Amino acid sequence: MVRYRKMTAQDVEAVHAIEVESFPTPWSLDSFHYEMRVNPYAYYIVAEDDDGNIVGYCGMWIVIDSAQITNVAVTEKARGQGIGEGLMREAMRAAKEHNADMMSLEVRVSNEVAQNLYRKLGFQEGGIRKGYYADNHEDALVMWVKL
Repeated sequence: MVRYRKMTAQDVEAVHAIEVESFPTPWSLDSFHYEMRVNPYAYYIVAEDDDGNIVGYCGMWIVIDSAQITNVAVTEKARGQGIGEGLMREAMRAAKEHNADMMSLEVRVSNEVAQNLYRKLGFQEGGIRKGYYADNHEDALVMWVKL
């Protein structure tokens, strides 16, 4: 059974390890510390397994009435179990709770698995950001949903 909760500063190292495992150009450990301790707009959720291990996370910035997903990742061994969907649903719930009425994100144009999940959750395509990803200059598909 997976449990979802708000991320704390004590979770930064575990979340950063998932970030490094998941992305070719991961955020730094300092970036996550900044998100937890300084950024007033940051709201992060973690997914914990039965043993209390963090197996995924989702970050967003909530500014006025809009939420922007910053990153979502699940450990390689926990993928395919619906944890990413659970994280996104929890993020959408938390954003609504904080009076956001719209959520957006960028996703690699090649990441069809993620795009299919976002569509399942009601996200629509909003445009393309050319050369968005620094590692290979891949385009990003902008997606959004009314909450």
